[in-house]
Amino acid sequence: MRLLIVEDERRLARSLAQGLTAEGFAVDVVHTGTDGLHQATENTYDLIILDIMLPGLNGYRVCAALRAAGDETPILMLTAKDGEYDEAEGLDTGADDYLTKPFSYVVLVARVRALLRRRGGRGAAPELRVGDLTVDRATRRVTRGDTEVNLTAKEFAVLEHLASRAGEVVSKAEILEHGWDLAYDGDPNIVEVYISALRRKLGPGLIFTVRGAGYRLVAAHG
Repeated sequence: MRLLIVEDERRLARSLAQGLTAEGFAVDVVHTGTDGLHQATENTYDLIILDIMLPGLNGYRVCAALRAAGDETPILMLTAKDGEYDEAEGLDTGADDYLTKPFSYVVLVARVRALLRRRGGRGAAPELRVGDLTVDRATRRVTRGDTEVNLTAKEFAVLEHLASRAGEVVSKAEILEHGWDLAYDGDPNIVEVYISALRRKLGPGLIFTVRGAGYRLVAAHG
């Protein structure tokens, strides 16, 4: 899952990004409304965390512009405690939820996960099943048959993307785009490392290499 944080308080933005990355999300951060609108328009995100009081365009205008363009990405708005947020106005512009600062990080993560579970469109199902493999997005549990498989946050992100496209060939570039943020400029072969780890932990007959094209997750036979 890929998130965009639009927040001009740099310390808060950095803290949120670090925490959500540890939760297994790929996170991009910008600090102005103008940059936020550009990033959201140019890239695909599963959810946007959007502050209201921003340099350039404020959060209301960013949200309204995205909705006017037909972008239905879930938006969680952040507001200061002084009442700057008008709930009716926020919902009118198309926001899905809001949090008042200061907020508990645990509450923010819970709201993010709730919005991701509720969102419509491709991959909205909270539980993905491919043969005897189950990937539960809500609890982040993975089971094969009756056995629970313990994955790291990044392994889960890679598997989740493959499972959401089960039966399709998913390129290495698509996996990188889904699981790593825009700042990542390391070796794209890192994907192979995680595919190998998943094969080792999940067992045979699930993840296949399609030479020159990518990987395909299919239900195991027999």
